[in-house]
Amino acid sequence: MSLISNTPKPPYFAVIFSSTRTEGDNGYGEMANRMVELAQQQSGFLGIESAREELGITVSYWTDLDSIKNWKANVEHLEAQKTGRKSWYDSFKVRISKVERDYGN
Repeated sequence: MSLISNTPKPPYFAVIFSSTRTEGDNGYGEMANRMVELAQQQSGFLGIESAREELGITVSYWTDLDSIKNWKANVEHLEAQKTGRKSWYDSFKVRISKVERDYGN
């Protein structure tokens, strides 16, 4: 599997999740893997890319805003969000944008 998502011709949407972590794993790795697995099962999901150094950035791609809204409201995802705010993240920011153009090989 490629590290770069094979997205369709625009327009589509990107959810950009930037974060700084607390010390230790505290179950984060297992939950992060589960969230990717669960997101891939959601209607409208197109792909995901993630990198982590001091700053973690995960970008997920979606067909439309309703798909993003439904993903945000997923019960298991809601529980992960709650735990993330409490235990895993020193800080985070979520941005949603419409992709109008993309190119590359």
